[in-house]
Amino acid sequence: MAERGRTARGCRRLLSGAAAVAAVSLSAGAPGAARADTLREQASALVAQLGPHQMLAAAFTCGVSLFAILLAMQYLRLHRRTLRERAATRAQLATLRAETDRIRTLLQLDRQVIAVWGGGADPEIAGDIEIVGAAQPLRVLAFGAWLGAERAGALETAVERLRERGEAFTMMLATHAGRHIEAEGRAIGGCAVLRLREATGARGEAADLAERLRRAERDATILRSLVESLQVPMWVRDATGRLTWANAAYAAAVDAGTAEAAVGRNIELLDRADRQAAAQACAKHGRFEKRLAAIVAGERRQLDVVEIVNRSGVGAGIALDATEAEQVRSGLQQTITAHRRILDSLATGVAIFDASKRLVFYNPAYQRLFGLDRAFLDEHPADADVLDRLRAERKLPEQADFRKWRDNFLTAYHAIEPQEQGWHLPGGRMLRVVTNPSPDGGLTYLFDDITERIDLQSRINQLSGLHRETLDNLAEAVAVFGSDGRLKLHNPSFTRLWRLSPDSLAARPHIEVIAAWCQAMCNENVWSVLRATVTAIGGRHEPVARRIERADGSVLDATAAKLPDGSTLVTFRDVTDSVSVERVLTEKNEALEQADALKTRFIHHVSYELRTPLTNIIGFAQLLGDPAIGPLNAKQHDYVGHITGSSAALLAIIDDILDLATIDAGAMTIEPSEIDIRETMRAASEGVQDRIAEKGLKLVLDLPHGVGTMQADGRRVRQVLYNLLSNAVGFSPQGGTVALSVRIEADAVVFRVADEGPGIPEELKDKVFERFESYANGDSQHRGAGLGLSIVRSLVALHGGEVRIESAPGRGTAVTVRFPVKHAMAAE
Repeated sequence: MAERGRTARGCRRLLSGAAAVAAVSLSAGAPGAARADTLREQASALVAQLGPHQMLAAAFTCGVSLFAILLAMQYLRLHRRTLRERAATRAQLATLRAETDRIRTLLQLDRQVIAVWGGGADPEIAGDIEIVGAAQPLRVLAFGAWLGAERAGALETAVERLRERGEAFTMMLATHAGRHIEAEGRAIGGCAVLRLREATGARGEAADLAERLRRAERDATILRSLVESLQVPMWVRDATGRLTWANAAYAAAVDAGTAEAAVGRNIELLDRADRQAAAQACAKHGRFEKRLAAIVAGERRQLDVVEIVNRSGVGAGIALDATEAEQVRSGLQQTITAHRRILDSLATGVAIFDASKRLVFYNPAYQRLFGLDRAFLDEHPADADVLDRLRAERKLPEQADFRKWRDNFLTAYHAIEPQEQGWHLPGGRMLRVVTNPSPDGGLTYLFDDITERIDLQSRINQLSGLHRETLDNLAEAVAVFGSDGRLKLHNPSFTRLWRLSPDSLAARPHIEVIAAWCQAMCNENVWSVLRATVTAIGGRHEPVARRIERADGSVLDATAAKLPDGSTLVTFRDVTDSVSVERVLTEKNEALEQADALKTRFIHHVSYELRTPLTNIIGFAQLLGDPAIGPLNAKQHDYVGHITGSSAALLAIIDDILDLATIDAGAMTIEPSEIDIRETMRAASEGVQDRIAEKGLKLVLDLPHGVGTMQADGRRVRQVLYNLLSNAVGFSPQGGTVALSVRIEADAVVFRVADEGPGIPEELKDKVFERFESYANGDSQHRGAGLGLSIVRSLVALHGGEVRIESAPGRGTAVTVRFPVKHAMAAE
């Protein structure tokens, strides 16, 4: 019972709660609270009337119904909310559409393009894309297509910063089409917005001015950098003429160190007179231009100076270094002058015509070649007029149709390459004519008179044939090898001498082949030397000469010499007979030399052996003539005198022979010392006093005042003078005169011995100095051993002097002896 009671109570509470919930739920949607109270009362009465089981079933049914009611009520509530939200949405949409229309209307007031980057990668683009010249919306963002590279890069960088960091920007752009676009970037509501708006009106003008200013600043910066970097002095002056700016080149030119120093110290590049002239020209014409001389970095240079001024009086100047140009101009002028001098000195006639076919230059050879009047040539005649003048004077080739020939000849003005012609002139002259067109349309003529050359060529051809015939008939064997070593030319003697086949030589074999053929006939390897000479390359080679002894006993003289063209001339001469005779003569000469040496030794020995007994004879003869020994009759005294004189003469001959033998042996030397010239001459003359007295001669000694000393071997000088006096005395006639004189020259002492003898014929002058040669004629009985003059010449030669003889038949003889000395001292 208790359990049932608890169950009943639970059902009541459940029904009461459901009724309350339903009432509350209905009250939320019912039109009034009365309906809710009625429902609550009906639910309580129903619960009181039910039993426990009915109450449980009723509670269950009521719960299900209540759930269904709650669902229906919730649906109704949601439906009403949806209706309200839909109505609010419609109102808001209408408001947004109105706002959108208003914004679109505002956007359309300006020509602009807007790009919005939201959550996606591609932006939304709206507006007039034609302002940037784009055909598609996305082409708007291809900034490089409608902007310059610099501005396009700056805009791309700004857009990237806007999208990544939200950095706003504003910039003015100029498109390729010349439009001015204002670009503005903002971050709005988490989106990046780029607006491109065309600047028109005042903004466009301001943008245009700003762009011009930017370009001007850029250009000014570039120009300033360029001017600063130029190696040309430039400067700016104010209205008073003072420097206000200069570049680094100006500072270097005036040695100021820096441009600021040059401006601060107002250092001028030009002289005062040049500056005054420039200021006057600028004041009058606004410009000054002249080539001036100035000191640039310590060197004197030629400058092309240009100065200009504006209306406010501010001026600028520049100085271009024209020194090299002046040098080049001067050099060009000198070159032209030199070329004219060269052309004037040429034997080739040169005539230059300009593009108008008028003569502008001719050299003397051209005038002489054709004999034209200088006055006519100096008037710069036309080419056709010159040809007409030459034709009238018959100095052109004879032509049937001269006008046609002239017109064809003048087509050389339009040619590209030089042309050459040969002119056969009346009278037999031949000219070589070269026409050389110039780039400026003119024409240069070169005329060479080749008459003589053609004649010489004809003569050369004749001489060549003559030389060929001469070569073929030479007894010497001749062969010419080219620079490649092959045989170029040979004569029949070469073929016969070396027993070669003409057919084999016709193939022009190499020197190696010919050497192999000929070497078998030689005892020595001489052909290797000839082969080395033929194949030698470059340089100058001395001729090679070799003697070849062949196996057959013949002897050849071979020579090889290089020719100017690089060829080698090889000649062979058969000297077998000459060598045989030479060998015989050599053997005979050797035998003669041995005999002469034997004779010399014999004479030296005999002379030495004769000297001792002769000395005894002279001594005994002198004793016999001495009165202390005993008196002699007149006849005995004469005999003793003859013995003494003959012995003395014989002793002199023996002494001469000994002296010659000593000279021949190379054993004689001179002993120079300071000798008295006067005493030497007197001592030599005393030796012939007896013979002079015997023949009744007169001896004249010519001793000029002031004759002093000389450096020489005194004994040998006396011997020379004694022999000359003895020879003169021997050939002098009875009562004649013998003269001995001396004169001092700058580098020699000259003795002269003259006689009045019969003289010497011209053909015998050279023989009188030979040994054992003596000359005598019908007027003179003198005939010596022929040693005196030979001794004289040998002794004078030892002193380094010379002997001269002057004689003619019937006019006497004079012998002059020159002794070279370093100095001759005058007597005090």
